[in-house]
Amino acid sequence: MNKILRQKLINIAKEKLSQDDTAHDFNHAMQVLLNAERIAKVEKGDLNIVIPSALFHDIVSYPKNHPNKDKAQEESAIETEKILNSLKIFTQDQIEKIKICILECSFSKGIKAKLLESRILQDADLLESTGAMVLMRVFAVTGQMKRQLYNLDDPFCKTHKLDDKNFAIDHFYTKLLFVKDRINTKTAKGIAIRRTKFLKLFLKELALEFKGK
Repeated sequence: MNKILRQKLINIAKEKLSQDDTAHDFNHAMQVLLNAERIAKVEKGDLNIVIPSALFHDIVSYPKNHPNKDKAQEESAIETEKILNSLKIFTQDQIEKIKICILECSFSKGIKAKLLESRILQDADLLESTGAMVLMRVFAVTGQMKRQLYNLDDPFCKTHKLDDKNFAIDHFYTKLLFVKDRINTKTAKGIAIRRTKFLKLFLKELALEFKGK
């Protein structure tokens, strides 16, 4: 993909992406884009599919506790098709592949991606659920959701039933620490393992502070 088209797509994403949802805003889209391009260059993915998929995979988003949250991927695919058709640059085959990538991107639905580019997008998005960036997002989202930082009686989830709707630290144990196990590509796997080590170091330091050390 040439630089002019790439920048045009970035500009569209910046204009259209919601700024109300910290977990799915333009900054998130750009990080997913950078991840996806990095992975695609090694895994030989088609950047004409990967780049728009990464930028528009959350073009429609809902807060984590919104009743329409499960419809976001489908609505994003539909909106992306409208955007790409209006540009009159992408072929129908390319648009269909981009839509597949977006539809298969969801972590919670546990979809096994069919296309290489879809696997790349899954990995690029999953990488944003581990490492330093996710620390900022998870606590920003916690403020939006008005959930507590941790369960005071069991901060590190050793005995209580996991409940990440009400406790931020629980989200580490329901998703963030296990992202590496859901990765498709070798390239992303190495990145995810390193970022997971950072999250574990954060939790270790937090545990020390709970003990007054």
